[in-house]
Amino acid sequence: MHPTLVNLVYLAAAVLFILGIKGLARPRTAVQGNLLSAVGMLLAVLVTLLDKQIVRYEYIVAGVLLGSAIGTTMAIKVRMTAMPQMVALLNGFGGGASLAVALAEYVARMGEAPAAMGNPFGPGAVGMVALAAIGLTALIGGVTLTGSLVAFAKLQELLKKDRSLPGGTWANGLVAAVAVLAVAGLVLDPNQGELLLAVTLLALVLGFGLVLPIGGADMPVVIALLNSYSGLAAAMAGFILGNMVLIVAGSLVGTSGLILTRIMCAAMNRSLPNVLFGKMAEGAEAIDADAIYAGKVKSASPEEVAMMLETAKRVMIVPGYGMAMAQAQHAVRELMDTLEARGCEVLFAIHPVAGRMPGHMNVLLAEAEVPYEKLLEMERANPLFEETDVAIVIGANDVTNPMAREDKGSPIYGMPILNVDRAKTVVVIKRSLSPGFAGLPNPLFARDNTYMVFGDGKKAVLDMVAALESAS
Repeated sequence: MHPTLVNLVYLAAAVLFILGIKGLARPRTAVQGNLLSAVGMLLAVLVTLLDKQIVRYEYIVAGVLLGSAIGTTMAIKVRMTAMPQMVALLNGFGGGASLAVALAEYVARMGEAPAAMGNPFGPGAVGMVALAAIGLTALIGGVTLTGSLVAFAKLQELLKKDRSLPGGTWANGLVAAVAVLAVAGLVLDPNQGELLLAVTLLALVLGFGLVLPIGGADMPVVIALLNSYSGLAAAMAGFILGNMVLIVAGSLVGTSGLILTRIMCAAMNRSLPNVLFGKMAEGAEAIDADAIYAGKVKSASPEEVAMMLETAKRVMIVPGYGMAMAQAQHAVRELMDTLEARGCEVLFAIHPVAGRMPGHMNVLLAEAEVPYEKLLEMERANPLFEETDVAIVIGANDVTNPMAREDKGSPIYGMPILNVDRAKTVVVIKRSLSPGFAGLPNPLFARDNTYMVFGDGKKAVLDMVAALESAS
């Protein structure tokens, strides 16, 4: 194909990517946005395959068949509750692919001409930029690969403790500095292939070192950041290959991931360095849970909660990771339908970091066919709690903890929360009084207007539905 035609199709694909992302900003246009992005990627792939520079298709066909088989199997087997670890794994695959491109391009270029003929990557600044792109792609791709694998293992609960490599933050800083120096050395002397190998190994170690000590409460931020890394690695790979659409797509993913990371940090009132190098639960041991809960926690049965709901005019449901673990989203939908049939308004309050990834609760409730207009962001939900008869909290802990508003000595002080305690009645469905990921007790559980329903979230909600239906 003529290069001009290829670039025009790439440009059209890039426009579709941008329109697709714009569509994803609103629930009503999200499906259309997703379709536009998919069409853009299809165009980019097809024109690349038809480009005359590709002379053999055997490996491409084999890769497509193998990837399709793996992707189809994962799409069928992986439950919606496991989407966070799925996303983490896909981020890792993206980083690994960019790393492979960097290594393959270096080997291919170095094999094209002997060292005596000068820099095979181009003369002067051109060659230095190409080498810098290869080195940085290997660095970012390697960090993304192992960091995402660690995130996957944490979300899958294969790694249940937060650990650090020997030396902690200082060791990570040293590894990163040495890796950058190795990239600089490669730029100055492309014949030093061992430097690229060193960059790759250091990047893989750095990925482990950065994510291993980060706790589960910070996983939404980590996933958003790793998503950004994978996009940046793809953009760098686009520079290596001279592929415009890969540069655009990678840049879009990288920048949107950074924006999302910033939103997640703001939702927790924490800086990115604090997430990467700090501990949310630091100082939590000084807070005595017994002093907060002793003699103040009131429990209720699902049947008693159903009696409260019989006269409610507005119910606000606050989902958290406990809902995901109990796979209670469909039961929650049944409760919503039952209450609405009785003339009650039902809304959902969604905190930005509820669950294990950005939008986790939205995805689960969408799977249960809860209308998207009922899912209120924190800023829209908080003013409504004072006019809410019953707020039902299902498995959410830290995002409803009043310490964030009231206790200046708390590690989460200043973190924006859902003001569920301001509802007339609060019902918390939880297995126990155990703390959330922040390791803090929740004074909400001891408030005068709060009732605890202990047990499995799905069973508790279904029991409420049965009690309401029997009372009709």
